[in-house]
Amino acid sequence: MKRPVVFTLTLSALALLAACGTPQEQCIARSTRDLRTVDRLIAEMQGNLDRGYAIETITVYEDDWTWCQSPVLVEGKPAPPHLCLDERPVTTTRPKAIDLRDEARKLDGLKAKRRELSRAAQAQIAACKAEYPE
Repeated sequence: MKRPVVFTLTLSALALLAACGTPQEQCIARSTRDLRTVDRLIAEMQGNLDRGYAIETITVYEDDWTWCQSPVLVEGKPAPPHLCLDERPVTTTRPKAIDLRDEARKLDGLKAKRRELSRAAQAQIAACKAEYPE
């Protein structure tokens, strides 16, 4: 399967943006990566509890007829384009049943972990600001 050009360009643009920022901002971003991940998980779990179910993302691959160029030469010239069978990803979401008590217990554990990470991040942020003053 071929990667779309848009995907490649988007990935390149994100890589360039990730390289941006002052050294202090980069240091703080590195120091708070786990905290941001836990915040994202807390928001997701809270949404699951509010809804009463989770939302599952699934990707399936469907057959897709597309025009492609053959590497075969016909009388010294490239063969004309022809139809080829390719696969394309199709991503959808669907509801998923969850155990609400178990989800609430995991949410409480994540909130405790967030408090711990927040305290550690404050010290790391202070160290970043001392090492890279603006």
